[in-house]
Amino acid sequence: MRPIRILIADDQPLVRQGLKAVFAPLDDIEVVGEASNGAEALERVRRTSPDIVLMDVNMPRMTGLEATRRICSGEFGDTAPKIVILTMYDRDEYVFDALRAGASGFLVKDVSPDRLADAVREVFAGGALLSASVTRQLIREFVRRPALPSATAELKFLTGRELDVFRLLIQGYGNAEIAEKLHLGESTIKSHVQHLYRKLGVRDRVQVVIYAYENGLM
Repeated sequence: MRPIRILIADDQPLVRQGLKAVFAPLDDIEVVGEASNGAEALERVRRTSPDIVLMDVNMPRMTGLEATRRICSGEFGDTAPKIVILTMYDRDEYVFDALRAGASGFLVKDVSPDRLADAVREVFAGGALLSASVTRQLIREFVRRPALPSATAELKFLTGRELDVFRLLIQGYGNAEIAEKLHLGESTIKSHVQHLYRKLGVRDRVQVVIYAYENGLM
């Protein structure tokens, strides 16, 4: 099985070197390129076809947010990589907009090397990176925004158990925590989560939270 191909986009050379050093000893993850700004990231994506881009937010020439929008907008078709946002702080003002633009997750730069590698594997396998603390930060951001009309009726197509899972997902709980709270097996919760994704027309838990906000369900 080929290694996961990643591109590192960050305007700080020391950060790029540090990230490359994390992945260098690993057989299942390969750094195929790096970029110092968003425009360069787009060019490198075209040239190297990575599976995942680790994208800084604040970069010159073109921000990571704009690069994320373009990569996730369909410009790269089926070859578009998944985007994981990198930032110094979990309160970065652009995080919500980047996730809404299509990013698959969010990492603070003080993440441990092991967690970083696991995060790459998780996103590559189809998961999403959104910790409970980040989810709650997004919810606080939603609360500050103008209220939207309630769309509770929109959830009538969910079963009672799926609705229980939905409510816990948008509070930032992971599958294991949801399983414990509902006294169910984790595999059962994973099945409910996948059913939720299909019914809501979303791809991951990040999009579930955004769906909840945009439909007045937070």
